[in-house]
Amino acid sequence: MRFEVYAAEWRQGQRDLAVASVRHLDSLLDHHILPLLGSRRMDSFDHKVVDRFIQSMERNGAGLATQSNAFDKLKAILLDAYRLGIFEENPLAGVKSPQYHPKRAVIPSVAQLRGIRNAGDDTFRLVVDLMSGCGMRNGEAAAIRVNNIVADDVYRISEQVNQTTRQYERLKHRKPGDYRDVPLPARIRRTIEWFAEKHGTVDGYLLRHPVDRGKTFPYYYLANQWQRIKKSGDVDIPDGMVMYGFRHFFASNCLSQGIPITDVAAWMGHKSVDVTFKVYRHLMPGSVGKAARMLDVGLGA
Repeated sequence: MRFEVYAAEWRQGQRDLAVASVRHLDSLLDHHILPLLGSRRMDSFDHKVVDRFIQSMERNGAGLATQSNAFDKLKAILLDAYRLGIFEENPLAGVKSPQYHPKRAVIPSVAQLRGIRNAGDDTFRLVVDLMSGCGMRNGEAAAIRVNNIVADDVYRISEQVNQTTRQYERLKHRKPGDYRDVPLPARIRRTIEWFAEKHGTVDGYLLRHPVDRGKTFPYYYLANQWQRIKKSGDVDIPDGMVMYGFRHFFASNCLSQGIPITDVAAWMGHKSVDVTFKVYRHLMPGSVGKAARMLDVGLGA
C-alpha cells in the first residue's frame, strides 16, 4: 500500500476534528507531506526516511512551526500503522523531531492594559476583560453567556465562535459537551453584568453581530478596532503586542501570584502543560530560591 492511500484512510477516521482542524490537516498533507511521501510504499518506512523528510522540509524553507506540525501529523499516521502491525519496528525510533520554540509573549503592564481597555467601545472592553481576566480565547469571549456564570467566582467556558464557520462550536482540543471552569474575578463579573444590563442579551449571549443580531459575533469587528487603536498612537502599547497579549496577561498574572502552571494550563485550555511551559516558563518566579526557603522552614519545624 502506498502512503497516500493509507493517509487517506486514516484521515477519514479523524471524525472528532473541528472544521478548522480538518482544513489545517488537509493543508499539511497536500502541501508538505504527500508531495514528499505520497507515493512511497508503507513497508519501506524507517527512521532514515522520516529523517530525510524533515531535512527536505528544512531545504524547502518551511518554518519551524510548519515543520513541527507536519511531523506531528506524519508521526500520528505512522504510529497508527505501527499499532496495526504494518511495521515490525517503530519507524520513528531515534528520530529527533523539529524543535519549535514559540516567540516570547509580549504582555502589557497593568497601566497599559487599563489604557487599551478604555480606548475601545463597550464590546472591546468586555472582550479585553474576558481575555485578560479569565484567560479566554477571542472565539470563546465571543460566545460569552450570562447563564455560564455557575458561581460568583466561576465561569464555565463551554463553546466558542468558530472563525471559519461563524457558528457556535465545541472548544479547541475538546470533545462536544466538554467545558472548562475558570476563575471569574469580581471585577470581570461586574463587567459582564454591566454589559448585559446596558445592551441586553440574545438567548443569553451578550455578543452578537452588530448589524444582524441573529448571527454570531464576527472576529473582524475586534480586529478592526484593535488596528485603529494601535494606529491612533493615543495609547501606550508594547512593541510587538497582538490581541493575544490580553490572554498572555492572564497567564502572567496567574503565575506571578504563585498559581501552579498545571492549573493555568487547564484554565487556558492548552492541549498539554508542555505548551504552557514553552510559552510562559520565563514568567514563573524563581522556584529554586523559593523552594530553599520553604524547605528550611520545614527542616526547622
